[in-house]
Amino acid sequence: MNSITKHLLSLAFIVGLATMAIAQPGWNWGDSVDKAKEKNALYTDFVRAENWKAALGPHSWLLKNTPDLNASIYINGAKIYEGLADNTDDKAKTLEYQGKALEMYDLRIKYFNSEADVLNRKAYVAYKYYRDDQPKYKELYDLFNKAFELNGNDVLINNLTAYMDVIRRYKLSGGTITDEEVFEKYTKIKDIIEVKIAEGGKASSLEKQADYVDKLLTATVDVDCDFIQEKLGPKFKQTKDINLAKKIFGLMLQQKCTDSPLAMEVAIAVNEVEPNFGIAKFIGVKAASEGDLDRAKKYYEKAVELTDDNTKKSEVYLSLARTVASQGGKAAARSNARKALAFDPSNKDAYAFIGDLYMNSFNDCKAGESKVKDRAIFIAAYEMYQKAGDSEKMTSAKAQFPSIEEIFSEGKEEGQSITVDCWINESVQIERRPAN
Repeated sequence: MNSITKHLLSLAFIVGLATMAIAQPGWNWGDSVDKAKEKNALYTDFVRAENWKAALGPHSWLLKNTPDLNASIYINGAKIYEGLADNTDDKAKTLEYQGKALEMYDLRIKYFNSEADVLNRKAYVAYKYYRDDQPKYKELYDLFNKAFELNGNDVLINNLTAYMDVIRRYKLSGGTITDEEVFEKYTKIKDIIEVKIAEGGKASSLEKQADYVDKLLTATVDVDCDFIQEKLGPKFKQTKDINLAKKIFGLMLQQKCTDSPLAMEVAIAVNEVEPNFGIAKFIGVKAASEGDLDRAKKYYEKAVELTDDNTKKSEVYLSLARTVASQGGKAAARSNARKALAFDPSNKDAYAFIGDLYMNSFNDCKAGESKVKDRAIFIAAYEMYQKAGDSEKMTSAKAQFPSIEEIFSEGKEEGQSITVDCWINESVQIERRPAN
């Protein structure tokens, strides 16, 4: 025995003697009180020094002779065996120590209850040890099921992605779990993540976990459009579960299944309960593509109300303008494009859109009485394209300006102000088109 070990033994013995006379509530020292206190003081000193091998002897004595001493012998016992497992190159010993570490959690439950909390901790340690050990997948799967059942929203954050990975490994190795059961457990995990975010958890970290859980789901089952439509759609129609609707909508976006009527159904359901800019805009776009102008307007306007971002408001109004234009309402379309510009004057697409409205209105607006006045509509379009910075469309519009001959023959002059009638009702300055 070297001098350091002798010193530690001596110190531990002194500490043990000094504490013998002190009452310690919650400690059951058994029949050999002095010896138990000595062993406890000794092994805890070794644990603090991370001398796992030296701690093993006195700790083992306590496990054998005072198994209900205090929960700390199992908390520290797990540390001892985890430390031993991490510091040996002997594979057999590693497995032995890992097994003993996990046994500490079971013994703690046996003698001191707290099953939910202890299994919460045991689950992640078991995952670290056995995630690459296929014969252990069923054991891991059952352990995580129980830990989640007992802890609910209080499950440890580290166990969220670990559970989904355990499900994946168990399923892909031939475990008896259906695709529907996989999705139910996935939904439970995602719901817990949402609760933790709402309770003030670190959102960025939890959102990354949520993304990873999504990836693990698609690596576990073939979540294609048919699966969503045939397996999840009927369940939503039956339960009207909003959490399920959110999951379905997210998956349909991910798998590009948004042409399905189910996408619109779940989006509307979610937006009614949890109004959201992105979902409201999606419904507006979808309704517009289906020719449902009234619904499109309704949800575009909802989307505008649901954001304080002027750039987003501008984008929505431009989408509404395009929808209205597709129904032939050019004046109303321009009105919405102008609203887009009011929120974001730098929205060049809105200027270009108005320019397109003008360019495409020549046949509707020409009176046939004055070529200069009729072609002034192209000057109005040119000005919009100029604000948009679209040189190609500027060139196209300019090629349709009145010719210098037409201007002179009607007794007008370049630079003279002229009003474009029809629904446009704007004044422009006469300009000739370039000579060929």
